Amino acid sequence: MSRTVPTVQEHLASVLTEVTATPTHLEQLSAAEGKTLAQDVRARLQVPPFTNSSMDGFAVRFDDVRGASESTPVALQVVGDIPAGVDIDPPLASGQAIRIMTGSPMPSAADSIVPFEDTLEGLSDSLSTISVAAAPKKLGSFVRHAGEDVGVDDVVLQAGTRLGPRQCASLIATGVTHVSVATAPKVAIVSTGSELVPAGHELQRGQIPDTNGQLLAGLARDADAVVTRVVSVPDDEHTFRSVLSELLTEGTDVICFSGGVSAGAYEVVRNALSESGEMRFGPVAMQPGKPQGFGVSTSGCLLFGLPGNPVSSAVSFEAFVRPALLSMQGRTEIHRPRLRLPTTQAWSCPPGREQYVPVVIDHSDSNQWTVAPATVAHSASHLIGTLGLAEALAIVPASTEHVQVGDLVDVVSLP
Repeated sequence: MSRTVPTVQEHLASVLTEVTATPTHLEQLSAAEGKTLAQDVRARLQVPPFTNSSMDGFAVRFDDVRGASESTPVALQVVGDIPAGVDIDPPLASGQAIRIMTGSPMPSAADSIVPFEDTLEGLSDSLSTISVAAAPKKLGSFVRHAGEDVGVDDVVLQAGTRLGPRQCASLIATGVTHVSVATAPKVAIVSTGSELVPAGHELQRGQIPDTNGQLLAGLARDADAVVTRVVSVPDDEHTFRSVLSELLTEGTDVICFSGGVSAGAYEVVRNALSESGEMRFGPVAMQPGKPQGFGVSTSGCLLFGLPGNPVSSAVSFEAFVRPALLSMQGRTEIHRPRLRLPTTQAWSCPPGREQYVPVVIDHSDSNQWTVAPATVAHSASHLIGTLGLAEALAIVPASTEHVQVGDLVDVVSLP
């Protein structure tokens, strides 16, 4: 009796049930970029911290200038000057104005701002008498009030948010100096195969460069993991077990094996770990990446067995390892956002398998981006030489037999 082949979604679900969150720790904000918030962060300062001007110009009383126009300008005497960074609050009477710069604190007696360009004199003659030639549109024009963006104790960012430059800047503005974050998972990459040689070494017949080591390490770092080891082992079970033992004693959270998981005679990962029950191996309904392995060591380390063909390995990482790494960090969203874009080429799809096609995106028409396969072989698993051309993956449902020109496909960008 044939066994039902799990879908991508089913295999991922079985992976995610084994994920446990990494520990959390307090991190100085200056070192927290790329980390994931473990707790909501509340503002310690209001933003803006004080009421200030949003324009270079003059702080005025609205009632003094509400009728100003080019034909009937209103003359005001300039009685003060407030540059940015000062703590002064000069008095302001009716018929007077105070020159003020963007971001400078508003005088308490003023309620509106007249920009330089709405006066006849402009900046060049701005410290004596000015003629306002355009009334502010309303009371409070160009005034930013204290706390109108963020109030003290407001939630600035929620748990599960990745801290990038914009997020860190928001926290700095709200007075935050330390945050509780998830510890980055420690990942080891193990390329398997007696045919592999280090990059740059002269190749003998039957040998190929180890591309998957750097490929998977880069993808792990893109998922904000810390890569602790990148090693290559031959198809020798004793050597493989020795390396695995070292990695597990080092406290590794995730190990990604590339190669050695299919049904051949020299599948070192499968031969070493299937009988012990540490990993399960079998097909997943996807192309490329059909042979997969997954398990959990007795120490709790997640063990991913990815196909050895580079495109298969990259796609499998995207489908299974990346979501697991983000889930370990408590990330709110563990999948890349998808676009629906039309194709400019047709291709056939494997029956009953979700297809991942490396594609390029044509951005030339800003009203309608389109996609096309990055290579003539579409989703061939071994074409590492042209994988670098791909900007994204087109994801085609298992129910689709043919993609026609103009069909809409789901597209996810690649790092």
